Amino acid sequence: MLFLILSCLIANSGMAVSPICPVEISPPKAVVQIGDRFSANCSTSSDQVAGMGWESSNGGTALTPGVSVLELNIKSVTDWRLQPMCFLNLKDADQCFETLAVTVYKTPDSVFMSHPSPTGPMKEGENYSIQCDVVNVAPIRNLSIQWHKGNEVFFTETFDLPSVYPFNATSISNLMAHRDDHGALIWCEAKMNFDASGPNLPSIMSEPHELNVLYPPTFASPANETLEIPAGRKFTLNCSATGNPIPVYSWHFPNPIQLMKENRHPNESTVSPSYELPGTYSCTAANTQGSRTKYFTVVEPPSSRAGTTAGILLAAFFVIIFFLAFVVYRKNRKASVA
Repeated sequence: MLFLILSCLIANSGMAVSPICPVEISPPKAVVQIGDRFSANCSTSSDQVAGMGWESSNGGTALTPGVSVLELNIKSVTDWRLQPMCFLNLKDADQCFETLAVTVYKTPDSVFMSHPSPTGPMKEGENYSIQCDVVNVAPIRNLSIQWHKGNEVFFTETFDLPSVYPFNATSISNLMAHRDDHGALIWCEAKMNFDASGPNLPSIMSEPHELNVLYPPTFASPANETLEIPAGRKFTLNCSATGNPIPVYSWHFPNPIQLMKENRHPNESTVSPSYELPGTYSCTAANTQGSRTKYFTVVEPPSSRAGTTAGILLAAFFVIIFFLAFVVYRKNRKASVA
C-alpha cells in the first residue's frame, strides 16, 4: 500500500523512479516488539541528492533537503505490517527508495497443555492425544512448539502461515504409553525464532504433567531358572518383578509340608524354604494389568546325588546283614532248644 501511495505521488509530481537507489539503511532488517520504540538510519554517499525522507505508517519523516543521513524514530510501534521506506530526491529530478524489512512480534499470553489422560492413569500400549494451546502470538510463522518428555524432545511443530497478526496456535501430539514413561514429566514449550537480526527470546513453558502408566509385571531376572543345590543346603528364590500397580506374589512349593509352613508369609518376592527339597517351585506376580509366572527347578548336583545313592546302598547292605544275622540266630536258638 505504501509503495502504491509513493508511486502515485511520484507519478503526479512528474518525477522518474530510478531503479538503483544509492542508500544504505541501518539496520538492513529489524525485529521489534509491538508497542516498543524503534529507530533506523538512512544514509547516502551520493552528491546528487536534493533531499531525503521516510515514508512510514508509524512516525514517518517528511522530505528534508540538503541531508545525507536521516533518522526514522518511532516512539511506539503499533502497525503489525510496518514496512518503512527511505526515499531520495535526486538533483536530476529522479526519485528512488529502499524498503526496510521489519518483523513486528508479540510473545504469547499463555501456553497451556491438556492432561495426557484426564479420566485416569494411562495404560501401556494405548495411544493418547495431547493438545498444546499458545494464546495470542505473532507472527505465527516465527513460532515453533516443542514437546518434551523428560530430557527428550519428541515432537516439534512449526507453522507456515503468512499472517502477521496475533493468532491462537494449537499443536496436537500423539503419545503411545510405555512403561519407561512412568513417572516422567511431559510439557510443551512455545519458542519465537528469529535470525541474527532479532532477539533470542526465552521459551515459554506450559505446566508439566507427570505420566502415570499402568503396565503388567515383568521379572527382573530370566523367566525360568534351574538351580543345582546340594541336599540340605539353604537357598533363596528371587521372584522380584516391576509393575504398576506394584505386583503381589503367590508361591507354589513341590512338597505339601512346605506349603503349610511357607504360606504363613504370603506376598513376598523372595523366599528361603525351611525345608530344602528338590523339585519345581513357582511364583506368580500379578496386578490389575496382568500376571506372570516364573518357575524354579531345584536339583541336586551329580556329586551330591552319587553320595546320596552310596549312602542308601550302604544302609541297605547293613539292613540285609542284620536281617541274615537275625535269621541265623533264630535258627541256632531253635536247634539248641530241641
